[in-house]
Amino acid sequence: MKKADIKNLSAGDIQTQLTEAKVQYQKLKLAHKISPIENPIQIRDLRKTIARLNTELTNKQ
Repeated sequence: MKKADIKNLSAGDIQTQLTEAKVQYQKLKLAHKISPIENPIQIRDLRKTIARLNTELTNKQ
């Protein structure tokens, strides 16, 4: 998710997206530990998206 897309969301929407991203991040990490996933860069991108969401949520509050 791009920074411009995140800026347009409300605080409630950001919180929802953050929860979904964290759940997906945990699933990807577990799947990668069991057997290597095809594209491990997804884990890094998701971690950066979570950081962007947290930053924007802090700025909106």
